[in-house]
Amino acid sequence: MSALASLLVHLDASPRAEERLRVALALARDHDAELTALYAVSSIAAEFPFAVAGNPEATASLLDAEAAIRARARAGFDRVVAEFGRQPAWAEVDLEPERAVARQARYADLVVLGQQEPGETSMDGLSRHFVASVLLDSGRAGLVVPYAYAAPPSSSPGKVALVGWKNTREAARAVGASLPLLRRAGHVHVASWAEEGGDDAGPLDIAHYLRRHGVDATMHRREAASSDVGESLLSLAADLGADLLVMGCYGHGRAREWVLGGATRSILRSMTIPVVMAH
Repeated sequence: MSALASLLVHLDASPRAEERLRVALALARDHDAELTALYAVSSIAAEFPFAVAGNPEATASLLDAEAAIRARARAGFDRVVAEFGRQPAWAEVDLEPERAVARQARYADLVVLGQQEPGETSMDGLSRHFVASVLLDSGRAGLVVPYAYAAPPSSSPGKVALVGWKNTREAARAVGASLPLLRRAGHVHVASWAEEGGDDAGPLDIAHYLRRHGVDATMHRREAASSDVGESLLSLAADLGADLLVMGCYGHGRAREWVLGGATRSILRSMTIPVVMAH
């Protein structure tokens, strides 16, 4: 990927959606990219029409409440957009939000998503696996913004970037999708761990690949991976002052549940900086 031309940001009624939008707007500004904001939630009336059909008054009250929530989200959108002086497109979906965002993400170079606050239940009917579901279903990379994150007013994430590298399809997709961000970074670091079999013994490696794409990276090669690579990556990111992490997203669906790899699960639970992930 040579540039970010099209971005999608998922919005909902959560208090942190505005910070997510600020990150997306900063990316759109810095990369001169088109941005679409998709307000995607799960409406009770739309998801369970037969459950509310027998009580018109309750249905009307529910629809009014959902309309008020949507209006507040739109007002927040308008307020943040006014700060940036850019006018992204606005769209709304109130049925099967995971599927809708995943399908729309295929028309974007990067989709901006928000970490669900650990221990909290989404007020929008979103699954606790929403982020993983979108990443695994869409085939696109996502920039996941921590729930406790204040977007810098002057720049998008990536002044100091850390790449968690493993010779896998997922990590390769994440790095490829992140090249426009890595080229703009002031410093790029790559952390990798020795693997059984030494499958990087050939003439090419990640440092060579990045150099060919205009990115000079500092390598941090570790011995055998610790029991929790995700926590190790977050610790290294803090030590380096990184404001962006790039890594693969590992997992698969089983009986409507997402089974995530250990590092992916740790990052999605404990992330403190925006993370580019790809499956």
